[in-house]
Amino acid sequence: MLTDDFDPMKGEMLQIMDEDGNVDSSLMPKLSKDLLLKAYRNMLLTRLADDKAVKLQRQGRLGAYPPSKGQEASQLGPAMALNDNDWLVWAFREMGALLWKGVPLQTQYLYWMGNELGNVYPNGVHVTPSVVPVGSQVPHAVGIAYASKLRGEKDVTLAYFGDGATSEGDFHEGLNFAGVFRTANVFVCQNNQFAISTRRNKQSASATLAQKAVAYGFPGILVDGNDVLAMYAATKEAVDRARNGEGPTLIESYTYRLSDHTTSDDWRKYRSKEEVAEWERKDPLKRFRSYLVAQNMIKDDEPLMKELTDIVERAAAEAEAVPAPTRSDAFVHTYAEMPPYLRGQMGGGGK
Repeated sequence: MLTDDFDPMKGEMLQIMDEDGNVDSSLMPKLSKDLLLKAYRNMLLTRLADDKAVKLQRQGRLGAYPPSKGQEASQLGPAMALNDNDWLVWAFREMGALLWKGVPLQTQYLYWMGNELGNVYPNGVHVTPSVVPVGSQVPHAVGIAYASKLRGEKDVTLAYFGDGATSEGDFHEGLNFAGVFRTANVFVCQNNQFAISTRRNKQSASATLAQKAVAYGFPGILVDGNDVLAMYAATKEAVDRARNGEGPTLIESYTYRLSDHTTSDDWRKYRSKEEVAEWERKDPLKRFRSYLVAQNMIKDDEPLMKELTDIVERAAAEAEAVPAPTRSDAFVHTYAEMPPYLRGQMGGGGK
């Protein structure tokens, strides 16, 4: 078990692929060539779509937006370990995970454009809407997992949150409940070193965030969050444990946000260019590409770049072409059967 071999209390961190794309074959998870290429495609699409979102915001065509540059592996690795029926509970910086689970890019753009239809996902896509208040999605995820347990289901619920969320009461309450009731949860803390502008060491005296799991009675593991293979392997083990009734796991993804916290932020106010440049050398996308090139799985990125750029441009155009939301859009997608009092507020009998 990886959680036995890598003890966060000792500062041990799981890494399978180093910064140059070299892999420890003894730890390499079993992933087909097609799946690896699909993962690279997802990460590259996420990077391009993220860049487009920032540009749209700067042009006044999209609202405040949280860039995900540098955290693509941290998002994608865990999502890859989920089944279709498993639930993904996101915070607000998980574009790549949502794409993997089936949330269309157009829908994600709609959300950041302030259109209520951005919260409406295709049938069968087990993803909750975004929860922006920091840490408040953790109890939601535990509630979903507890409901699945009461129903005798085998579904797993995975929740993402940032390092700042571990300073919130919701984090403690959620993990405490999950530990007591052994719910099928996987908690992924994307430790990107900052809660907006507050450094990680100003939030907690714990040597790692993963070790907080010990107090709640379940395993925790520290993982190189810029290594998509390590993030997948750690999460796959945690998902299997949860599905087998062995309870939750806390995964600390040690990563870095290469851009602003949101487009309302300016990272130059609280960190140096040298620090950012150091982390740019650990770029998860470049690292993964180096591995795939060494394995002769990819050569020329240009055709793929063009294909994905066209996808991004179409998604943005389609989102902008969607009419402005109506009053009813805030009501009709919340309940399977709308309560009478909401029909009355809508007027017109809820039509």
